[in-house]
Amino acid sequence: MSDCLFCKIIAGEIPSTQVYQDEHIVVFNDIAPKAPTHVLVVPRKHIASLNEAEPADSELLSHIMLTLPKLAQQLGLNDGFRTVLNTGKGGGQEVFHIHFHVLGGGKMPFA
Repeated sequence: MSDCLFCKIIAGEIPSTQVYQDEHIVVFNDIAPKAPTHVLVVPRKHIASLNEAEPADSELLSHIMLTLPKLAQQLGLNDGFRTVLNTGKGGGQEVFHIHFHVLGGGKMPFA
């Protein structure tokens, strides 16, 4: 999507501090971190939100979920981490490209 912020980051049109990438996802530091470690896990495929995910996306979503613990370990979050997926405006989603927040390294700011 040409106006999607995360699509532009994935395409390299907007700079980011990437910490991981593979053929399915790009992971970069959040520009407004809520914890000492706060990264965004974004699929290369544009899916607006969890509400728009389809059965054909199940392998992609599974890949993301199984990559999260490996990513957390790589980031040094050995004591644990929080994963957040905001869905829709009412759920706090601000960028309408599905993405997972991974937070850790200190006291968590919310439940």
